[in-house]
Amino acid sequence: MKTLWAALFFVLLERALSVTRYSIPEEMERGSVVANLAADLGLDVSGLAQREVKLDIFHSKKYLDVNKRTGELFIVEKMDRETLCPGKITCFLKLDLIIESPLRMFNIELGITDINDNAPHFRRDRVELDVSESSSPGERFSLPNAFDPDVGANTVKTYKLSQSEHFSVDIHSGSDGTKYVDLVLMKALDREDKPTHNLILTAIDGGVPARSGTASIIVRVQDTNDNAPQFDQAHYSLNISENSPPGTVIVKLNASDADEGPNAELSYSFTLYTSEKTQEMFSLNANTGEIAVKGVIDYEEMKIFEMFLEARDNGAVPLSGQSRVTVYVNDMNDNHPEITIRSLKNTVEENIPVGTVIALVGVSDRDTGDNARVHLNMNKDLPFILNKSSENLYELLVSEVLDREVVTEYEITLVVSDKGNPPLSDNETITVHLLDVNDNAPQFPQSSYTIPVKENNAPGALLSSITALDPDLNENQYLVYFIIEKEIANTSMSMLFSINPENGNLYALRTFDYEMEKEFVFHIEARDSGVPPLSSNVSVHVIIMDQNDNTPLIVSPWRAHGSEVRETIPRSTDKGTLISKVIAIDSDSVHNSRITYQFLQNTDATLFSLDQYNGEIRTMRMFSYRDSRDQRLVVIAKDNGEPALSATVTIKLSTVETAMKTYTEVPLEYDIFSDLNLYLVIGLGSVSFLLLITILVTIVLKCQKAKPSKAAPPSRNSVISERNSTIADSTLVSNDAYWYSLFLAETRKGKLVVRQPVPKGSRYIVSSIPRSTGLTETSDSAASTLQVRMI
Repeated sequence: MKTLWAALFFVLLERALSVTRYSIPEEMERGSVVANLAADLGLDVSGLAQREVKLDIFHSKKYLDVNKRTGELFIVEKMDRETLCPGKITCFLKLDLIIESPLRMFNIELGITDINDNAPHFRRDRVELDVSESSSPGERFSLPNAFDPDVGANTVKTYKLSQSEHFSVDIHSGSDGTKYVDLVLMKALDREDKPTHNLILTAIDGGVPARSGTASIIVRVQDTNDNAPQFDQAHYSLNISENSPPGTVIVKLNASDADEGPNAELSYSFTLYTSEKTQEMFSLNANTGEIAVKGVIDYEEMKIFEMFLEARDNGAVPLSGQSRVTVYVNDMNDNHPEITIRSLKNTVEENIPVGTVIALVGVSDRDTGDNARVHLNMNKDLPFILNKSSENLYELLVSEVLDREVVTEYEITLVVSDKGNPPLSDNETITVHLLDVNDNAPQFPQSSYTIPVKENNAPGALLSSITALDPDLNENQYLVYFIIEKEIANTSMSMLFSINPENGNLYALRTFDYEMEKEFVFHIEARDSGVPPLSSNVSVHVIIMDQNDNTPLIVSPWRAHGSEVRETIPRSTDKGTLISKVIAIDSDSVHNSRITYQFLQNTDATLFSLDQYNGEIRTMRMFSYRDSRDQRLVVIAKDNGEPALSATVTIKLSTVETAMKTYTEVPLEYDIFSDLNLYLVIGLGSVSFLLLITILVTIVLKCQKAKPSKAAPPSRNSVISERNSTIADSTLVSNDAYWYSLFLAETRKGKLVVRQPVPKGSRYIVSSIPRSTGLTETSDSAASTLQVRMI
């Protein structure tokens, strides 16, 4: 322990007594060798690599290091003297070299010498000075000095000023050797000649080579009031028209002052030589120098005005300049022509006759000569004209037929102008209102109305709203609606339809049946409330739309109410033989009356077939011994409505072993007449006669109508003769809403089936159906008659 403390003591003593010093310039490059410590300190270079060598620098940044192989002290980072020792003339860097095994310490001082690496610079690179133009030569103005971080000879040495005939610089030194500079005025300034002086001040250091920095010196020359205002013209001469409106600028004075600021701010005024009358007629703007019309200038009253003016600046000792203005007044056409309206009719009826005078217009002008000659016209084309009745009097006449529904009122602008130069004019607008006259009949938007209505409608239902328009006003526009009375089949239209007289809503008063009535054609009249009233009418066609509201009625084979139909056929019947034919009728329209037939029940589906369109039941094969003697067929007849309606018939067939004699139908001999044939001919003749009468009446009615109406659907008569059948057959087809009566007669030579339309509104009752069911080969032909009685 004592040995360690002794070694440390000797090391500290050696350090205190021995200091090695070096000096280098700043900014040496990295890797540059400062000195060979091994040689200077007597160290063995070969042993440094095995010994611990440490360089301790008293600075936050490592700038130096030792090469352990060569013992050289070299630069690791560039050193800036101004950064290491700011503001100091001398700069040292202290180092300690520590070597272990054995421990040795060496004290080293490294001096950093300055180089001229910084140029002088001014703290402000732009300096602005305000100097009055009245300043005397020799006056001094302080300028900021330059700063150079270098020291010694490398710092600021002198100042130079850019060439100027008015300024120079004076350099002096402070107690610390700092160089200061003053700006000295050498020659008097004139702001009006040169308001600003731009100078460059340069600071130069004493380095080699020398470095310099510059600053911009701006000298602003301050104005003094040494210039009087000057007008651009000493005398202004101008013309003005009489009656120029107040506020009209006739001239703008232009005076200038070479000074600036308040010394150049001018105000204008009239001098005492300007008359009071002139000052009453004209105004002078003190700031802008504008002379404007103030009063009413009349050529007949004064023809020339003369004004004396002064412009004064706002300097401390104000200066002024003078000018004169002469105004000549020109005579003008200064009286406007006038219009006088008399006997004006500003409210007239629209049917006023052409040529009617609605106003008298007088014109006048207080001027004389051409300025008093006037002309009157209208500003646009209107149904009115001006008729000149005397020199200064016009009549305003109606020139065309007026129509309030096209134009409700007219604004007539009358323009009068004189012959002056330039011409003067005046205008007057009068308004003519048109009163309404009942000259327009109500008009329906459509020429006719077609209204579809479904049958079975509720009484009182709204069918449509039929309204007309009337362009007239007030009571001439109020419309009342009527149904023009007309009878159909002894029924008045007012019993079928009703119309609201105020709004034209059309209602049905009762329920309609398509099968009874298919359409109605009548007229509705719209009548206004004018005096006299005007009216128009429109045709209304109400079409009843069919609904599927009638169930098919099976008329063949006939059976008692709720009973079945029984038929007897021989078991030897061939395949394809017509056994029976189901006939149903439907009083609905074509679509809803289309009937199809189907088996609802069939004892043996392989034995019988049913044609779905004509209802014929035929055998599909011959009977066999296995087939039952009794066959039960249930046929349903269904219409094509939505929803569909239907009816059924039950046919019970009994087969017998006895063969039935087959009868062949032959055409009816026309020379053979029975009582039934006679009745048939009489019936057909009566129907034909009635049909002819109906057609003639219809033609006469249509000729009387204003517009044609839809013709009634034609009725059809047909005669069907069916041959080669052993079973009585009857046919009845209905394609519209008419009932048919069925006449069926059989004779030995054939049978005749006649269809005849039943009058509208009739209903049918089947009264009796005698039927023979026991035919034999030896018996005469059995007669089966289906009788229909109309009610």
